[in-house]
Amino acid sequence: MIVARTLAALRDARRDARGPVGLVPTMGYLHQGHLSLVHAAKAECESVYASIFVNPTQFGPHEDFAKYPRDEARDLEMLESAGVSLVFIPSVEEMYPAGDATRISVDALTGVLEGARRPGHFVGVATVVAKLLNAVQPDRSYFGQKDAQQLAVIRRMVRDLLLPIEVVGCPIIRDDDGLACSSRNVYLAPEQRQAALSLSRGLRAAEHAFAAGLRDAEALRTIVRTQILAEPLAAIDYVSLADADSLAELEGSVQGPALLSLVVGFGPTHLLDNVTLVP
Repeated sequence: MIVARTLAALRDARRDARGPVGLVPTMGYLHQGHLSLVHAAKAECESVYASIFVNPTQFGPHEDFAKYPRDEARDLEMLESAGVSLVFIPSVEEMYPAGDATRISVDALTGVLEGARRPGHFVGVATVVAKLLNAVQPDRSYFGQKDAQQLAVIRRMVRDLLLPIEVVGCPIIRDDDGLACSSRNVYLAPEQRQAALSLSRGLRAAEHAFAAGLRDAEALRTIVRTQILAEPLAAIDYVSLADADSLAELEGSVQGPALLSLVVGFGPTHLLDNVTLVP
């Protein structure tokens, strides 16, 4: 497995890559969710590349950039065992050279949900993903459905910028207790982790109610909130039921595919989860 830390080294290796090439962008501190993206890429691509880069421009002024968990040696061992061909690990200076002044904003999808809670976050996400796609020039790039709004933003950006890359969304991977895999789970104290199981319980309860015929948007949101509010350690940032394409919040009867998503805080740690409801 090649480890490239500069754009020059990446491009040298890329010239010799057997195609198609699949890219799995990550911020490191890998878990089974990341490895599921690698496995999906391995099934479809001759060469699989991964990137590890904790992107400073997607963190707000009071967020956890400095404290974001990092373990490069462990990540490299996991990626090599999974069959990754190359790992790109650039510095901040490599990705944002002196005088860097260009940012990408996908306005249509970023004023709601995480975009409203974390102003500027998706500008950072779209910009760094565009840089990685441009640097690697993959045929396909793989992202998890857990970050559903991020996936929607990246798909729109790739479409709007006419990039010849297929964006592949992959299912959420959960631990045995139902908690969605996340690098931030490491921050949870044992009692917080137990309380965090209310997220998947609430989503499952709403999913079951939807399958049984409930279509009222607010009633579905209430089912989720009720499960979470039963946990004193949980603080809801939002519970949303939105159109799966536009991310516009739904009212009344749900007629088409809808994204039921949430962010809930446990102390300073905020966890995302979601399900897609299809009539």
